[in-house]
Amino acid sequence: MTDAAALLPRTPLQKRVLVVAIVASFIAILDGFVVNLALPAIGRELGGGLVIQQWVVDAYLLTLGALILVAGSLSDHFGRARILQWGLAGFALTSVMCGLAWNGEVLVVSRALQGIAGALLVPSSLAMIITSFSGPSQSKAIGQWSGWTSAAAIVAPLIGGVSVDLLSWRVIFFINVIPAVAIWPMLAGLRASDAARDKSKRIDYLGAVLAMIGLGGPVYAFIEQGRMGWMSVQVWLPLLVGAMTMVLFLVHEARTREPMLPLRLFAIRNFGWGNLATLAIYGGISLGFFVLGIYLQQVGGMGATIAGIALLPATVILMLTASYFGGLAGKYGPRWFMTVGPLLCGVGFLMSLSIQEPLNYWTQVLPGQIVFGVGLTTLVAPLTAAILGAVPQEEAGISSAVNNAVARIAGLICIAFAGLIVGPVFTREGLYNALIVTAALFVVGGVASAVGIRNPLTEAAVTADSAPDTASDDGGSADQRS
Repeated sequence: MTDAAALLPRTPLQKRVLVVAIVASFIAILDGFVVNLALPAIGRELGGGLVIQQWVVDAYLLTLGALILVAGSLSDHFGRARILQWGLAGFALTSVMCGLAWNGEVLVVSRALQGIAGALLVPSSLAMIITSFSGPSQSKAIGQWSGWTSAAAIVAPLIGGVSVDLLSWRVIFFINVIPAVAIWPMLAGLRASDAARDKSKRIDYLGAVLAMIGLGGPVYAFIEQGRMGWMSVQVWLPLLVGAMTMVLFLVHEARTREPMLPLRLFAIRNFGWGNLATLAIYGGISLGFFVLGIYLQQVGGMGATIAGIALLPATVILMLTASYFGGLAGKYGPRWFMTVGPLLCGVGFLMSLSIQEPLNYWTQVLPGQIVFGVGLTTLVAPLTAAILGAVPQEEAGISSAVNNAVARIAGLICIAFAGLIVGPVFTREGLYNALIVTAALFVVGGVASAVGIRNPLTEAAVTADSAPDTASDDGGSADQRS
């Protein structure tokens, strides 16, 4: 496609595809963020303390993270529009179930079912854009999709806070029905133009089941140990079963012909180390904002809306400057951006150790959030570029899905550990513990990037210049790569 062709107006079909993809992904990602500020209100009405608050978040992340990879295979097999319809209908239904929940247990089960539906939405929506657009118009469409879905992180605190303060926490779930119903006719109209791509491709159902059990067992154990104790059979047995199942999952993925998680990709240096950095970085993000969002309300005395606004600066900085740092990383390589960025994020959370009672947001919270925002915008685009740029173009889809799943699983694990870190009740000391662990996770992400990530152009040049004497001069090659 020529540049002139790329400037032509989109066809009606492409417009419908873009709208459907943006809305479907927006509501799935929105629900991952919007619930955090409603947790104190949920706890007051349904009870259950920190354990239920952890499960409300982790039940969604568990099913979403475990199934998002196999959902990509389902869309290839049954057709993207059909899978989106299933996901959208399921998301609307389970959102209503969440809003009607009469106790914590019903809400947790509903959130797990909602995560299953959410897993069908994100990979299918992006796949529809990739197959409906080409050339420069595809890049522009993906950019619009990314921008709108990223905006979900900005509006989520506002929607959550306003809903809790003015109406009810239940509204954050009922509101999902409106966009689902609005785009349903457009989505139904796309079925005829979206045939299944490859019905001969096997779907790794066994891998999905093993992943669910392997992740779910340890998560259940770490959350429930707070009220049952480590010696309870209801704690150590799920932990043991989950650990053994995770080993079986890795063995299965290594041996099956069409795995949902291609382990061979992790042998690619930047992909493997980049996902290790992702695990630490997104674990830190999830834990840090989980505890800050609850602390600002339950201990700091903020209303949900004000707490949501209080945590916005970093996201606003990200939206305004991410493309600039993405351009710098494209020019100089991602390695040092991915090293410095997480370290700045860690410093930002350590600055929040100044939090005292009574809380002063302007001196105790805002400065750290600004430093964190600078660090976040420094690392996000380079991280994505390093991971996707390391794999062949035809495997960019599965690589993106793997990285997305790693980020979700990181949040799942770290929130499961929250009870061990902060204790059964939120206090200032528990907050300090969580802030230190969060900063440590960011340091791990920065160190992993410094050690493992290589700037592709620099490494290519090094390979060309020093290949004959690599065996005799390893130290020199390492110096040049950095």
